[in-house]
Amino acid sequence: MPLTPERSPLTSAALSRRSLLRTLGAGAALGGLAGCGVPAAYVPAGERAAADLSATEHRLTWANWPLYIDTDDERPSRRPTLEAFERRTGISVDYVEEINDNDEFFGKISPALMNHQPTGRDLIVISDWMCGRFVRLGWVQEMDRSRQLRVTRYLDPLLRSPAFDPGRRFTVPWQSGITGIAYNRRRVGRELRHVSDLWASDLKGRVTLLSGMDEAFGLLMLGNGVDITAWTPDDFHRICDQVEQQVSRGQIRRFTGNDYIKDLSSGDVLACQAYSGDVIQLQADDPDIEFVVPEEGAELWAESLMIPNRARHRTSAERLIDHYYQPEVAAELAAWVNYVCPVPAARDVLASSNDAETAALAEDPLIFPDDTMRARLSTARDIEPAERREFAKRWNAIAGL
Repeated sequence: MPLTPERSPLTSAALSRRSLLRTLGAGAALGGLAGCGVPAAYVPAGERAAADLSATEHRLTWANWPLYIDTDDERPSRRPTLEAFERRTGISVDYVEEINDNDEFFGKISPALMNHQPTGRDLIVISDWMCGRFVRLGWVQEMDRSRQLRVTRYLDPLLRSPAFDPGRRFTVPWQSGITGIAYNRRRVGRELRHVSDLWASDLKGRVTLLSGMDEAFGLLMLGNGVDITAWTPDDFHRICDQVEQQVSRGQIRRFTGNDYIKDLSSGDVLACQAYSGDVIQLQADDPDIEFVVPEEGAELWAESLMIPNRARHRTSAERLIDHYYQPEVAAELAAWVNYVCPVPAARDVLASSNDAETAALAEDPLIFPDDTMRARLSTARDIEPAERREFAKRWNAIAGL
């Protein structure tokens, strides 16, 4: 049974895992492989697979972020949903919490992938904007949906066809989230409902924006009424002009990673760009902190599962992914992780729980967005390799990176 918010290990999970994300910084040099001193290394579809040993070797290796899976209350080394898969299938899973940063992990496994070598991993989880890079390079394998009937049936329609992977042929969301606005309603003294509310004069010097370009730009564009599924370079430079203006007038206190959490909790910051999963945890300590999907909309993002090229246990990896799309399993995971659940059907599972605290999670719109909120969520098209160097240079100069 999941713990209460005050005791839940997800208080540290949501905060600690996200706090490990670094801003784009080093990633600007990885906009295209040529930019980091190595030749482009696209792998054609026919050269991605290795012999699948799933029928004879009942094991696989899964690389994920720290603190991103359910654990046992009394024995934190145990992972109930994963152990259930192992018992049911006889497949042993080597679960490795080794991903601390998208760019760092890219650098770690890219030498093998560009040289058509196995990475030693059958399954990985990275942010969708980085998934787009892997898909463009041909470094991940298309999944066989005939082995993933639950994914086909239960995947949230809002996440089914991102611009970088139409139809989700190569990726499956592990968990999702929203980038919106967090603020302390008691200290601000009113509701914030628009992105432009961040520029109010009484918030001067007490506003933060996310420092990572990929994390920040979508919400700011939505504030301008842009369709972020098809934004243009002009849209990007327009928000840069606006942010530069707010920096020059002292409106923005600073650009942050996950340390906005500390600033918001202390009252040094009154309003900021924020991730929905973080705010769930902050609200447990301070109910005056609110998360807003602005009327113009907010960005829905995901971190997704992929099977890298030359993986030796592809069929087993596909089965594991499908395991997590059972509503009962997705519900158990959601009760611990507290991000937006990519399986809406898990809501009914939680709602039917005899435990009041568990049932209450089904009503949390930051885990299961309601229809009003869903209508205002969209996923930005990713930054193309040809755009990234120019855009990163400009954004990083503004953010002081």
